[in-house]
Amino acid sequence: MSVLALELGAALAGVADLLRRATVQVQVGARGEGSGVLWRADGLVLTNAHVAPADGARVRLSDGRIVEAWLVARDPECDLAALRLPPGEYPVAERGDAAALRPGELILGFGHPLGVPNALSLGVVHRVLRDDAGAPRWIQADVRLAPGNSGGPLADVYGRVLGLNTLVAGGLGYAVPVPVISRFLQRAGPPAPGRRAA
Repeated sequence: MSVLALELGAALAGVADLLRRATVQVQVGARGEGSGVLWRADGLVLTNAHVAPADGARVRLSDGRIVEAWLVARDPECDLAALRLPPGEYPVAERGDAAALRPGELILGFGHPLGVPNALSLGVVHRVLRDDAGAPRWIQADVRLAPGNSGGPLADVYGRVLGLNTLVAGGLGYAVPVPVISRFLQRAGPPAPGRRAA
């Protein structure tokens, strides 16, 4: 094995460890599991709306603890949901610049596909789909995703989260980029600790 391959493997393992700390498993009833990303250190988790269709969910943290979370915002149109964990100090991932992505850049998908915890997949950016104003609307990537990846991070090679993995179509993965998530959170307003969805 070449030195380059060894260095690449070690680097990817380091990034996977970064992402593991900030990625959770989300379970609602018996519907199966998805993933989520710890977005704020006070316990705000972002995931897909189709992963969190109810007012509450069970969330498994990277340290193995399982906690109850409650829904504080949900938007099926952009397929995003925000969950609140019990008060605490949680590890979060750094966020990257989805608007600056270029076709061919290496990206990483992370999550719990098919019940396999903490799985990392490597791919490349296919393109960034933009809205009429030129803002990123979707990140389209040639990256292997499966059920259970939904809501997990799509990240750059430094482990910075670029978006949330959402669906697979035509053999390509699609992720909701960070700017769309930021607008979703602005519309939702600041969730107060202890507030539950109506």
